[in-house]
Amino acid sequence: MEQQTLLSAIAEDTLRGLSSSPKFLLSKYFYDDAGSSIFQDIMQMPEYYLTDCELEIFTSHKKKISDAFCDGAQKFDLIELGSGDGLKTKILLQYLVENFVDFRYIPVDISHKANLELTKSLLNELPLLNVNAQTGDYFQVLKKLNDNLDSRKVILFLGSNIGNFSDKEIDLFLGQLSKLCKKNDKVLIGFDLKKSPDLIIKAYNDPHGHTRRFNLNHLTRLNRTLKANFNLDNFEQHSNYNPESGEVKSFLVSKTKQSVHIAALEQNFHFKKWETIFMEHSRKFDFETIENLAEVHGFKAEKQFVDDRNFFVDSFWVKK
Repeated sequence: MEQQTLLSAIAEDTLRGLSSSPKFLLSKYFYDDAGSSIFQDIMQMPEYYLTDCELEIFTSHKKKISDAFCDGAQKFDLIELGSGDGLKTKILLQYLVENFVDFRYIPVDISHKANLELTKSLLNELPLLNVNAQTGDYFQVLKKLNDNLDSRKVILFLGSNIGNFSDKEIDLFLGQLSKLCKKNDKVLIGFDLKKSPDLIIKAYNDPHGHTRRFNLNHLTRLNRTLKANFNLDNFEQHSNYNPESGEVKSFLVSKTKQSVHIAALEQNFHFKKWETIFMEHSRKFDFETIENLAEVHGFKAEKQFVDDRNFFVDSFWVKK
């Protein structure tokens, strides 16, 4: 039933996106097993500074972050939304385990494969860690957990994933998060900060081709799940950055006039030469905007953990 529901959602969202003008596809479908694997390659690129910045933050500030989590609580559930391979989080988890902090780690990811691999590696590296991986949509899982949790929550949303949302989606996400948080629950959210446009665009138009593969994998997923016949060679990937708004926008561009048939939708979709499909929005923030977002949604931004270059911040919020 869950697989049928997911298929129905992809079909509905794809129909809506490719019927629109301009066309778009939703970035939430990037992260199937193949997409999650490609994203690991992206995170290891030297141009993709975000991972290194957050690794530095967790390495340099792990005690301060741990103290913020533990303040006033006997025990807590550490819930990570979009946990992936747990590369950065493992630094913090190891510190918490070594210092005998009473907590349970609940990684939540849409990829079942990623969860299996993460759980296996954690059991090997941190055998004393209490881990309970959950596969599925963030808020469906969080609501289910919320109905059964009696300890305080600390929620992680790292890697600047929030930057992939539009303003409306950010408000919706933070609004849902706020509703599922009780007073004094805590949140640590990663935000990519505004910086030199040259640095930013190199991270998204990478010379290794990983970002191109990441975007094209969305079409591969549609070929597989909806019986589409996208020819990947007929599309290019491009990104641009607006330093005023802080927005990076990524597109797939049709290199030729073409039609694509999607059997599950019983419909053909026509592309003009150089017509775009909007794929992803990645926003960069400043501290004033971050603090305002916290306040509007019922949180207080109590601490800002930044890297040495001030490229990235993990912002620590407490529910009021």
